[in-house]
This record gives sequence, structure tokens and C-alpha cells, in this order.
Amino acid sequence: MDMTPDIAARRSAGRAVRDLGHALVGHDAPPELLSEVGQSLAELTERVNAGARRKSDPSNYGDHSGAETASGLRLASYDDRPFSGLASPWGLDLEVHQRGNDVEGLVTLRAAHEGAPGRCHGGIVAALFDDVFGFILGVIGQAAFTGELTIRYERPAPLYRPIVCRGRLTEQSGRKLWIEGELVDITQPDQPVVARGKGLFITVDPAVFAETMQLPAPPAD
Repeated sequence: MDMTPDIAARRSAGRAVRDLGHALVGHDAPPELLSEVGQSLAELTERVNAGARRKSDPSNYGDHSGAETASGLRLASYDDRPFSGLASPWGLDLEVHQRGNDVEGLVTLRAAHEGAPGRCHGGIVAALFDDVFGFILGVIGQAAFTGELTIRYERPAPLYRPIVCRGRLTEQSGRKLWIEGELVDITQPDQPVVARGKGLFITVDPAVFAETMQLPAPPAD
């Protein structure tokens, strides 16, 4: 995807929103500052809402590869993808690479991802697996929806240090694809497995995605 001014600005705005979210959760601030943040964001939201409603472009909904790096072939996806999209306001700042038959997503979870004290919320971990597994579909050239996702949590998912979520296709039968993987704490000497994921994906004709995107948008508030 070419870096147009619109794309660059959206990526910058998305990153700023993500950083602000982590700052709000992770730092103390006086009530006056928090009120200023709330008022400023409300005003900005009103200005953005004044624009025309965006429509999804099916041509943007694909994975693509970048340069080969020490970590493998760099993979990316459409900018609005909720967890790995560079413009997503609730993204994980995920860096994805293909290593052989595996896909690896490198991520550092931050303040707004915390569930129980000092550890990542389990729902974030589940979403991370679903997103990384989705890149496998791009690698094998199959359009599919998540049919089932199972996560086994083996230890707390750490915050503020790099971890890796891996995925690989293990079986295919007709329209059914089975993908498995693990979340690994790579900063520890023994690199323990934090969680394991298994997903069943159901392949569809790519035209189904275009049909879904043609559903009417919800009414403006």
C-alpha cells in the first residue's frame, strides 16, 4: 500500500490514540489535566464525526509482505485491522514475520492491556492469537472466518517486555483449516510458553467478504 498523506496521517493519529490510552491507564494525573484531556477529545471527536462516513474498500483487505529481515519476511495487513493495523486506535503495535511455515507476531503489551495486576487481560491474549492466526490465511492464500478459538493459559502474560505469538497450519480438510500456536516469553532464559491457542477456520469464497462489506452502515448518532 502506497504511503499517501491520508494513510500517514491516520497511522500517526492511531498511534497517538494508543499511546494516550496507555498514558491514561499507566500514569497519575491531576483532575484538571484529565478534564482537559476529556474536553479536548470530545471536541476532536465532534470534528472528525463531521466528515463523511468511510466505506470499506475490499481491495484493501489483504495481507502483504515487505522486506526480508533477520526475523523473517515482514508481513502486514490493512491499516484498520483492529489489533495489527497501524492506524487502529486499539492496536497492539504488532510486528509480524513469516519464518518458514510459521507466522510470528512480536508484541510488547502495555498499561491498557492489564487485567489482573501485573499481567495482561486474557481477552487481549485471545484476540492476539486470532489476529496472528489470521496471517496464516494470507500465507496460504485462503479466505476464511474464525469458526472456533480455544486458548489454554499456562502462566501470566507479562507486560512491558517483548513476547512472541506463533501460529502454523496443522491440518486441512475440505473447507476446514486447523491452526495452532503458542505465546512465548522470549526474554526469559528458558523461554516459557505463556499460552497455547487452537483455531478452526472455515474457508469461504472471497466474494463473501465483499458481500459482508456491502451491509448498510449503522445510523449516525
